Parts: sequence; C-alpha cells; structure tokens
Amino acid sequence: MQVCIIGLAGAGKTTVFNTLARGHADTGGFGGLTVNTGVVKVPDDRLSRLTELFKPKREVPADVTYVDLPAPPSAIDGRASDIPPDQLARLRTADALLHVVRVFDDPSVPHPSGSVDAWRDLEQLDLEFVLADLGVIEKRLEKLDTTGRHGTPAEREQNGRERVVLARLRPAVAEGRPIRDLELTEDESRIVRGYRFLTEKPVLILLNVGDGQIAASAVLVGDFAARYQHHHSRIEALSARIEMEMGELDPSEAQAFRDELGVPDSGLERVIRLSYELLGLISFFTAGPDETRAWTIPDGSNAVDAAGAIHTDLARGFIRAEVVPMDELLALGSFAEARKHGKLRSEGKTYRVRDGDVIEILFNV
Repeated sequence: MQVCIIGLAGAGKTTVFNTLARGHADTGGFGGLTVNTGVVKVPDDRLSRLTELFKPKREVPADVTYVDLPAPPSAIDGRASDIPPDQLARLRTADALLHVVRVFDDPSVPHPSGSVDAWRDLEQLDLEFVLADLGVIEKRLEKLDTTGRHGTPAEREQNGRERVVLARLRPAVAEGRPIRDLELTEDESRIVRGYRFLTEKPVLILLNVGDGQIAASAVLVGDFAARYQHHHSRIEALSARIEMEMGELDPSEAQAFRDELGVPDSGLERVIRLSYELLGLISFFTAGPDETRAWTIPDGSNAVDAAGAIHTDLARGFIRAEVVPMDELLALGSFAEARKHGKLRSEGKTYRVRDGDVIEILFNV
C-alpha cells in the first residue's frame, strides 16, 4: 500500500512524514523540491502475540509506504495553481492520499497566505485536484470525438462506452464534486481505472493542531466532518510536532507523555488504522518455526487471493486452506490443539478470509 502525503506549504507534511516513518527529513522548507519516501512497519499486537507463541526465527509485519511530496506552488489571487506534472504522476500512483491541513498557529512559522484558515486551505488543494481531473477528462473527450471514431468495430465500441462514462463525470467534476462522490458502477470504474483520477482516491484529512488544541481536537474533527461530507474520506487530528518528539522517546516515556496529554495511542497507529479502513483492507497471518508474518489483502478476498498474496505458485496450485481465528489459536496454544478442538478448519477456494485469520495454504507444486 502506498500513501502520498500532501498539503500546502507550511502545513507540516514533512513533520507528519517524520512521525510516521521515524525519519529525520528536513522540515520548514515551504515547498522544497525533495520527495521523501519511507516504509513503515505496521504495528499489530496480534502479530507480536503470535511471535511469542511460535518463537520463530523472524517476525515480518505488514508495511505501508509513505511518500511525502513537495507542496504545490502557492496560489495566486486566491486561485488554484497548477500542480507540476511530475508530482501529478506520483499522486496518481498512490492508493490513498493523506492530506495534512494546518490548524496550529505559530508566529515563528508564518503561513504563506498570511493567516491560518484550515477550511480555506483544505478547499484550495481539493480544487487543484478537481481541476487536474477535469483537464484529463476534457482532453480525453476531445480525442474521443475525433480519432476515437476510427479503428476496428470493437475499438469504436470501447471508445463509445468510455465517452459515455467521461461525459457523465465532466459536469459533476466541473461543479467541483470529487469523483469518489459519484459512486461509479463496477463497469464504469473499470473503464476509467487507467486514469487514476485524484478525486477518486480515498483521502484521510489530518488536522495538524497546536499544543494547546489537543484537548479540543475531537470537537474540531467533528466540526470538520460535519462540513466535509465526501465519500471515502476520514478526518483525524494530531499534533505532528509532539508526535515526532514522542517518537524519539523510550516507549514507556512516550506512553506516560500520551497519558498526560490524554492521547490513548500513537499518531502512527491511528493514521495506519484509518488508512486500512479507507482502503477496505484486512490482515491475515501465517506462522511457523521460520517466521510469523502479517499479510494485507482487500476485505472480501477469498482463500485463493490470500494464497496469491503469499506467492503466485500457491494460488496456482491451491488445494485448500487450513484456517483458525487468531484468538482461538492463541487460547489453545498450537495448531495441533486447534485441530483437536475442532477450531482448525479446512476451507476451499471460495472461503472469504476474515481479519485476524491464521492460515496455512496446502498446494500442489
């Protein structure tokens, strides 16, 4: 899973990146040209407990790649600016967007627009993405209306279906509506999948609050959620600066600090959890003497999909899956005891994998 961190200059994007990736990228550059990339190991207490039980040679958590992109050029006269083509290309490859919005007010870090207005900043970057998608739609429709009428009968038929979908999207996007609000059918989504529209991607709005705003962050999130009623979006708040500082502390000291602030878990854990929810992802596990490992798949995946996530050979030669829920395996202490008590089930290709399943795939070589 790849998540792109976006936001206007001075929003604290790179501080959020450092918090998530435990990195030390330079901050405060107001939209420098550096792209920061970090692979974050997903914290999961279930995997830790599985490792305690099996005592394998190694533990392999799932991971998420975060890409911190430079801020787009500042807007002129309140209008959205053009996002550079190289940044657009990186954005289109992302599975989800993490939009950092500045709420904190710090005189030592002046806002490029002269004042802190979180809602204004949120709408500004949303508008830039809408305009980018609208440009793609209009350019493609223009081509379909000319060269799209040539080719084989099958090509013309495909072009016609594509034109119908894009023509439906254009007026909505021109009105400023993100594509994710339009609830495309499965066939429509397939037709336009190659465009990887920015406003179709799930988005996590991360309100970057100041030290004195942490206590009221839940109210702030509620207010924004009431106004930002777009589909496939979530809103969360954290103080990126404090979270980055806590990431440098010993775990016990960091937890004591969080308890004092009334923050139950780390920003990393909350952001990853919400990212999984946005993308509809679940985790299943494999375990043995060599390793315990967490695997990420879309919710609704079947046993063959899970086998393919491990290795394509397992999916190709799939026979059956031996499945036991994590909590039952931990309670019973071994696969043998799970089998003895009837908790280790044999499942076929169509079995829908559940979050927390521990699975062993049996397959033909």
